[in-house]
Amino acid sequence: MMTTHEHRSHQHDRPHRHHYDEEMLSVEDARDRILSYFQSLDSVDVPLLDALGLTLAEDLIAEFDIPPMANSAMDGYAVKSADVASASKFNPVLLPVDGYIAAGDVPEKPLSNGSAVRIMTGAPVPEGADAVVPFEDTDEEERRGDGGQITEIGVNLNAEDGDNIRPAGEDIRAGETVVKRGVDITAGVIGVAASLGKTSIEAIRRPVIAIVSTGDELLEPGDERQPGKIYNSNAYSIAALVEKYGGISRVMGIARDSIESLESLLEEAVEYDMVVTSAGVSKGDYDVVKDVLSKNGEIALWSVRMRPAKPLAFGALNAPDGRKVPHLGLPGNPVSAMVAFEQFGRPAIRVMLGKAPLQKPTIRATLDDAVYNHDGRRVYARVDVYKDDVGNYRARSTGNQSSGALHSMALARGFAICPDDVSSVPAGSDIDVEILEWPDDDLLSDDAHH
Repeated sequence: MMTTHEHRSHQHDRPHRHHYDEEMLSVEDARDRILSYFQSLDSVDVPLLDALGLTLAEDLIAEFDIPPMANSAMDGYAVKSADVASASKFNPVLLPVDGYIAAGDVPEKPLSNGSAVRIMTGAPVPEGADAVVPFEDTDEEERRGDGGQITEIGVNLNAEDGDNIRPAGEDIRAGETVVKRGVDITAGVIGVAASLGKTSIEAIRRPVIAIVSTGDELLEPGDERQPGKIYNSNAYSIAALVEKYGGISRVMGIARDSIESLESLLEEAVEYDMVVTSAGVSKGDYDVVKDVLSKNGEIALWSVRMRPAKPLAFGALNAPDGRKVPHLGLPGNPVSAMVAFEQFGRPAIRVMLGKAPLQKPTIRATLDDAVYNHDGRRVYARVDVYKDDVGNYRARSTGNQSSGALHSMALARGFAICPDDVSSVPAGSDIDVEILEWPDDDLLSDDAHH
């Protein structure tokens, strides 16, 4: 892909500028073009708990019935229903108690006519028994009060065939396809797999995504502060989004503003499923990402009709093994990078995970603050979302909407979306809000925020 000779030849050169057609794609067109480069990844054998949230890559087929035997649904007494057909509270039927069966026991003998067996929930029902009478429908409590061993029991209820018995295979039958491949692996799916005796399942593996930051001005968190330098926040916010949406992040470090430096990091980055860079995609002299992408791969798009995150490079890098590795070149401004990743990186991860590239949930909310559109691009305004006193959704600005104002992104629960053909949405108007974070307690009332 990139040779040592090529590194040296560009080491001191200002990047060669290419002429790009300045077509600005809609968000939808850009997303469609980007997603055309992705497909579901291969499947791997995954330990049960590690599979949560992945996509099932095999049919789960039962090899045995669940439950494997008829068992009691109640604590009580296993009986033959014919023996207690006349039982009532005023005319109890007395039966000798012939044993006790706990969950996990195996009945030693069939139930004899005219007798009962004390049985616990989940315990196998003995052969011959066809009903279970709950403790509360017997006189066990009075007999226990006498302190003696219970050798007979008074049944106060005329049980019918099948009462309080879970038949074998009630939940799952041997040979049945219990869960089909392609579904999301939830806690319930993991529970079913465990009930089938599995310790692992086949699932679409998580994509591994390399994250490269670019810029001479960047320091790593923990480095000593220096004049003219800023800390590299993009790598960490984007890595966090990768992990949040099911990928595995690999933070590769900082490439300086030269083709040689960026190519050096990308040589290692193309070993992974996707490469994400931040900065180096606009029109500045040292914006090298597009130059490297065109030299070592292909460019599919470079401008999207959205605010923030208009400058965006996407294409594919040539890997030494012949693969075309998708490359998402995010803008350098921190909010732009996160907004672009939410719109394009997240659905790409979903496709690699074998999922549909669904968008985040959207609600209608009433604006507390106007949203302005200055130049005909779709605006993603950072807002907090809450419910008013009557339960209606409202959205208020989280502050400075500059693409470099990361603080307002940290406070945002959603993006209020102003369409590209609307110049403003006034305060008091309803607007679509794409929800970023939906808390466990739904959306709190205004009072709960203060």
